[in-house]
Amino acid sequence: MFRYCLIVLAVPLLLSGCVLRPPGTVDERARLDRAGVPYVPESPAVPDLPDNPTWQDVLHRAFLANGDLEAAYFDWAATFARIDQAANWPNSNLAPSFSYMFSGGRMKAWDRTTVNVGFDPMQNVSFPTKTAKAGRVALENARAAGQRFAAKKFALQKQVLQAWLDLTLMEEQIRIQRDNTSLLRLISDTAADRVRAGAPQQDLLKAQIEHRLAEAELAKMESQHHSMRAMLNGVLGRKPGEGLGLPAGLPEARPLWADDAQLIASAVDANPELSALARDVASRKDALELARMQYIPDINPAAAFTGSFQTLGAMVILPTTIPAIKASIAEARAMLRSTEAMARQTRADRGASFVAALYALRNAEQQVGLFKETVLPKAEQALASSRQAYSAGQIGFIELIDSQRTLLDVRLMIAQARIAREKQLAELEALAGIDIETLKHEDVKHEEKVTP
Repeated sequence: MFRYCLIVLAVPLLLSGCVLRPPGTVDERARLDRAGVPYVPESPAVPDLPDNPTWQDVLHRAFLANGDLEAAYFDWAATFARIDQAANWPNSNLAPSFSYMFSGGRMKAWDRTTVNVGFDPMQNVSFPTKTAKAGRVALENARAAGQRFAAKKFALQKQVLQAWLDLTLMEEQIRIQRDNTSLLRLISDTAADRVRAGAPQQDLLKAQIEHRLAEAELAKMESQHHSMRAMLNGVLGRKPGEGLGLPAGLPEARPLWADDAQLIASAVDANPELSALARDVASRKDALELARMQYIPDINPAAAFTGSFQTLGAMVILPTTIPAIKASIAEARAMLRSTEAMARQTRADRGASFVAALYALRNAEQQVGLFKETVLPKAEQALASSRQAYSAGQIGFIELIDSQRTLLDVRLMIAQARIAREKQLAELEALAGIDIETLKHEDVKHEEKVTP
């Protein structure tokens, strides 16, 4: 008889280790493990940047060192861990009890002993379909968290690339301003020679003022450059004052192989933020089904042994809180409609933003071509002619400065247009959830640029 008691006790214990994991859990676990390689305790230390890093080096460092991205990963891991919590069945703890009857009758000790085996009466054992659906809700939430991790990664990629591009643009502006300062110094020296030859002193004073203003502007730019570098170092997990070797000129334009039709067609299909909202919608649908399942009764099985007598029974928990169940269904339905509306509006917003960024990119490309091929040569020619005319006393200092400023403005506009094109490219990547290098004329697919 004692053997039967052990068997009945063992069955609930075995059942307590069952997890009704929904299909797709293993694949989500694999994605989580792949993304978490940099965050395992035995992962190597984050490598520092080389002396002359490329934008790929900077981006790789950011993926490995950024705390916000790491926090998003562990949010994903925590959400995934809730799958087993929600899908564990039975969902109630085992509650065995023992009692002994004291009596004056001539009963054996075994017949006076009662052993009850059942589940915690404070927690009903859910019907298995409820538990399975709860596991499905948890899986969709985990998938949404995974997509938000990807969204965080693309947002970080955009932030780092644009900060890097702004820093390189500032260096180019500093180089241009240094050239301008050197030229103004030369003009000031020329004006001084002319004053010694009997020319009016007014041009010399103007030249000296312009030269001092140019030096002040150069000092201001250099200060801004240090601030921008400190901010980028913060994103990269480096000390604010650490050096960051930049290329001697503006970075080469990243190639964009896909045409506009392909870009627009793939606009937001892979956007991780929209994918997360789609998973939220799926989770809300499952939550609505789970709310409807509350009409299904729960059953608490139990077994008891009193001496040589054995009893098996079950407690059926009938859902009598009908108003509460109806309210939970209404709440789940409203949350589903809210998430669907949010996903629809976000898709429209992202699509519009993508097209606007694409137009801005193409406009920047046209500006670069126009200014570089047409305007810049004419501005250089006009400045050279003005310098000769000023040396010969044919024009005044104001005309010479205007020519100098025109060339400076053209060079700045070319640099700004080139950087604007690259920043819009980073914007397109973040909006579409793809890396531009993976887009081909024949094939459009989604891959990761750098594995964090």
